[in-house]
Amino acid sequence: MSISSKNKEVTFDEHTLLVTKTDTNGKITYANRAFIDIVKMQEEELVGKPHNIVRNPDTPKVIFKLLWDYLKDGKEINAYVKNSCKDGSYYWVFANVTPSYFENKVVGYHSARRKPTQKALDIIKPLYKTLIDLEKRDGVAASLKKIEEILKEKGVEYDEFILSI
Repeated sequence: MSISSKNKEVTFDEHTLLVTKTDTNGKITYANRAFIDIVKMQEEELVGKPHNIVRNPDTPKVIFKLLWDYLKDGKEINAYVKNSCKDGSYYWVFANVTPSYFENKVVGYHSARRKPTQKALDIIKPLYKTLIDLEKRDGVAASLKKIEEILKEKGVEYDEFILSI
């Protein structure tokens, strides 16, 4: 990984959907061509691997805690996520992740991601920096408490907040 690619943002147009499916443990079972292309990996490098293979440390751990809490409750979730590409570059997404059911049983998860708006990123980037700083200093519980404080102050639930930005 070169230093130059580490700080390079990769973008995609607003009509592109990045799609993956995972099993209940988060291992990738399917990735569409757009996802494969943006992460700069081969399908064989992705399928069977944990989805966190593309995780970027600039996304607070609390976001993934919320994601898994929602999914384990059988609920869909929307979240802004910064991911990494194989070459060290990164990309931002607005992700919608839903449980996949078969005969009333969760058999995996489906995620469709689209390009986030600049307005949303202008809100999310400083928020995520604050949450990461809290996590480094006081752990994930501190960043969760901060999210709860923000939501209470705004008088909204997580879903309402995320969809409003």
